[in-house]
Amino acid sequence: MQVKISVVDYGLGNIRSVSKALEESGAQVVVTNKPEEISNSQGVVFPGVGAFGKGMENVNKLGLLPYLVKEINSGKPFLGICLGLQLLFTESAEHGNTEGFDIVKGKVKKFTGDIKIPHMGWNQIKLKMQDVKCKMFAGIPDNSYFYFDHSYYVKPDEDNIISATTSYGTVFTSAVIKDKIWGVQFHPEKSGKNGMRVLRNFLKNVSEKNNSLP
Repeated sequence: MQVKISVVDYGLGNIRSVSKALEESGAQVVVTNKPEEISNSQGVVFPGVGAFGKGMENVNKLGLLPYLVKEINSGKPFLGICLGLQLLFTESAEHGNTEGFDIVKGKVKKFTGDIKIPHMGWNQIKLKMQDVKCKMFAGIPDNSYFYFDHSYYVKPDEDNIISATTSYGTVFTSAVIKDKIWGVQFHPEKSGKNGMRVLRNFLKNVSEKNNSLP
């Protein structure tokens, strides 16, 4: 049975490519910024490309923040992609400090040093969770390649939520798992078979969550 996934459209991100990849992975997808449609879905995907401040501005203008926080706190499976991951954090250093959702404690920092910014292209991930908690990367070997495009990276306060890291000038967090929240800095929709496997793993997680409901 297909699971129903809301892809949140707040004016930033590769909405079409993310939606298509989810559909190819077996999901029933609705692209929306309406709280009632998000509430009626079984899982939420929150993509995004661009500036942190603009992302928060758009989310607030649409009045989505309290509804998204409510859905996340309810335990509904949630996948943040790129900027969609970063916005879950406490604050970003982009253009001064900007407050985020504060669902995941930590900061968003800019790459520094003698490296090309943005970090764009294929890079490897190093898996940090090797046990059953790491459903995100089930069936994906350590040191696999994914596609990145970003100038900022997340730094969680809690190391135990980090599911993968990547090296680019520094070792940064490229994926997190906290309860039913999944977040990835890379773009699964642009990452070939490995990215599609992450999306299928997310849909499996959504299905398991809904099948366990009374």
